[in-house]
Amino acid sequence: MTTAILILAAGRSSRMGGADKMQESVDGAPLLAVMAARALATGLPVWVTVPALSHPRARVLPKGVTPVPVADADEGMAASIRAGVAALPGDVAAVMILPADLPDLSTQDLRLMADTYRGGILRATAQDGTPGHPVIFPRTLFAELQRLSGDEGARGVLRAHAGILHLLALPAAHATTDLDTPGAWAAWRAARG
Repeated sequence: MTTAILILAAGRSSRMGGADKMQESVDGAPLLAVMAARALATGLPVWVTVPALSHPRARVLPKGVTPVPVADADEGMAASIRAGVAALPGDVAAVMILPADLPDLSTQDLRLMADTYRGGILRATAQDGTPGHPVIFPRTLFAELQRLSGDEGARGVLRAHAGILHLLALPAAHATTDLDTPGAWAAWRAARG
């Protein structure tokens, strides 16, 4: 029994003014390729949702990642979660879900989440306690994740199961720095020097 990593990368990048945030350069490679490689480096199995297997995003995924096409990706994050969770094999005991647009998340952060997980729901926070990603869900909640709809992600599942929710602070704002606009990307790059 293992924990799988599910990276959500089937969204439209609608706030990027025509650019694809998944293809933004991070350390000289597309964001999605970098995030998938960091996930793979944990040693855990990795699934990545994409709009289609023929989509340019699917072509940047490193070997060893399982791409999951999301035909109804325009619906929002729930469609990616449904498709990704449905693709997981039966020996997966828990799934670590994260959007791909969190470029400060490191392999060490993901490994810490997996190593800390002891059941229930484990949600990463920024150092200041602000809730963020990733979030690990047990197999007992997979059916609920597969009933999600809209663009709210798994907030409803988190609310419904607050009694089994545990928090883990990751360094700085690693869990909360998601870059959805050209301005956010520019500010992040400026901060990195």
